Formats: sequence, structure tokens, C-alpha cells
Amino acid sequence: MSDLHPLRDLPTERMHARTSLKWSACERDVLPLWVAEMDAHPIPAVVEAVTQAMQTGNTGYPASVDAYAEAFAGFALDEWGWTVDPARAAMVADVMTGVTEAIGLATEPGDTVIVNPPVYPPFFGFVEHAARQILPAPLGTDGRLDLAAIEAAYRTAGAGSVHLLSNPHNPTSVVHSRAELTAMAALAHEHGITLVVDEIHAPLVPDGFVPYLSVDGSDDAIVVTSASKGFNLAGLKAAMMIGGPTSALPGLHEMVSHGPSHVGMIAHAAAFSDGREWLAGLRADLVENRAQLAQGLQAWTGAQWNQESGTYLAWLDLSALDLGDDPAAVILDRAKVALNSGLPFGAGGAGHARLNYATTPEVLGEALDRLARLG
Repeated sequence: MSDLHPLRDLPTERMHARTSLKWSACERDVLPLWVAEMDAHPIPAVVEAVTQAMQTGNTGYPASVDAYAEAFAGFALDEWGWTVDPARAAMVADVMTGVTEAIGLATEPGDTVIVNPPVYPPFFGFVEHAARQILPAPLGTDGRLDLAAIEAAYRTAGAGSVHLLSNPHNPTSVVHSRAELTAMAALAHEHGITLVVDEIHAPLVPDGFVPYLSVDGSDDAIVVTSASKGFNLAGLKAAMMIGGPTSALPGLHEMVSHGPSHVGMIAHAAAFSDGREWLAGLRADLVENRAQLAQGLQAWTGAQWNQESGTYLAWLDLSALDLGDDPAAVILDRAKVALNSGLPFGAGGAGHARLNYATTPEVLGEALDRLARLG
């Protein structure tokens, strides 16, 4: 057990003093449980590494991906038993930049990209920006991958298309099983579909996470990942693309690697190498927060939650309440709690909202009290 508790003993005034998006975008009387930032104490090893970089003036251009890639490889082996070859890694500024570059390697403008809504809204925007066409293969009614819908989408899209997968899934927090991923890889191989996989939330999964590149049939896929979500480092830009042995990643233009921050790479490498105790404490805090959320939602009649643990995000089905298609807007107005609207997540998002419970028990408790008072 870790003695660190990143989500505990953090005064609300300290969070109000932060200038990043989560708290600064809301009025002071609003409790922000929306964008995927954590209300967490920083990682001691990252503080030390970044402080040393500042003190020594180590703030220039990044020279090598080795430290980051090797730190991630060590983490992946210890956590998931997955052997990562650092030579198959490339650095990019952030995960969505990597996703866009991977789509560009595997498709041409006008080609099709398959997604599984409800899904992370930037998937739609970045695909549109890349001049590709979205084809939805919605999740099943159980919130899991619908292999029949995926195969139908593969047939419609045709060979040479991309399937953009969220693993674990955002917003539902579902952790895809090895059986699901292996079956999907077989379908992709049969239909000539390339998988591009966003695994940014993977370090948060307490157990059972399956890296897509560890399943049979994934050799041509590209995974994009980062320490930014699991270790709360979104403001220190860095991410990594990892290609399977037959992927198109070697064709990535060298200029793309100029995007990440050198200090960001230092911070992320420190997190993967020396932030394990902090991460263990975070996972323990999130278990307690999930229990608090489940109990609190019992007082909010009609609110439903699948209680999946793949992220720190709860996908709330509020369709039984009299709050319309966009309950987050009503909740913000009436309860002064900021949640993410379900509508931008695509099909299945109406009547839903996404709640970020990576905060202190005090903030979460007050938010739940306000929500319960809605009736």
C-alpha cells in the first residue's frame, strides 16, 4: 500500500488558485467535475525532475526519445506484462496529434474512420480536421464493444479504412477484454482495417487492462499513449506513438517529433519510472471515490451509472430524469455543478452527462449533495 494519497488533504482554495482549465473556466460558485484534470497533489519525482531541469537550465529542444520510451517500456512490462520495443516508438506533442498523424499514415483524405460512440468528442473534430469521414459503430446496449456493429462498419467502410478505438473507453470507462480485442483484431485483418488506438487512460486501470498491441493480430496497429491522464500532466506536453512490427509508423515525418516539450518528456519519464507509489495511492483514492459516488447517486432518484473503473470518469444516464437531452446544462444552471454534456459524445449521448470524480471527498460530497437536491 502506498502512503501517498494524491486526492486527499487538498484545500479548495488551492484549486481555485490554479489557472488551468478545470477551475478557471467556471464561476467561483460552481463545482467543476467536468474536464479530465485531476484535483491532485503533484508527483514528488516529477517535481524533483522538473525543478532540476529549471535549476540547470535544461529547457531546450528535446534531443532523444530514449528516456521516455524506456521509462514507458519498463512501466508496461511491470504493469501489464507487455514488452515494448523502444525502437518502435515516436514522440509527438500529445495523444490527439499522434492519432491524427496515425490516421494520415494509414488513409487518404476522404477515407473512412470508424468510431464507437458515445466516445471522446475530439475524435470527431480531429477526424473532420484531417478531411476523413466518420462512420459510427455504436457501443452495445451493455456499453461494451458491439462486434456485430463493428463488422458491419468494416464491410461498409472497406479495406484501407481506420478504426479509431478508445482503450479503455472514454466516456464509459469500460476496460475492453482480451477476448473482445482479439476478436476485433481478427475482423480488422479480414476486412483490411487498420486500428489506431488511444490508450491514454491505461495507467489508471487497477487491474485487467490489455494493451492492444499485446493481442494476436495487432501487428499493423498504432497505439498512442501518454502519462498525461494517469499522472495528471496534461500541461506538460508529451506523448508517444508505438507501432506494431508491420505498422506504417516508420513513414512518420521526422518533423512530427519536434512537437513535444523537452521538459514534458522529462516529467513523463519521471512519472513512469518513479511515480509508481503515487499512482498506487491515486488508484486507492479513486476506489474510495467510486464508492462515495455510488452511495451519493443513490440519493439522486433516477440517476444510473455503470460503475466501470477504467478511468476517473463516470458516464451518467440521466434520461429517466426530467432534464431533457442535455442534462448537464440544466445541472449547471440549477445545481452549480459543471459536468460534461453527453451530446458531443455522439450517438447515445442524449440524456447523459460525464462526471469527473478525481477530486477530494469534500468537493465530491458537496457536488453529490447539490445533485441530490435536484430531486
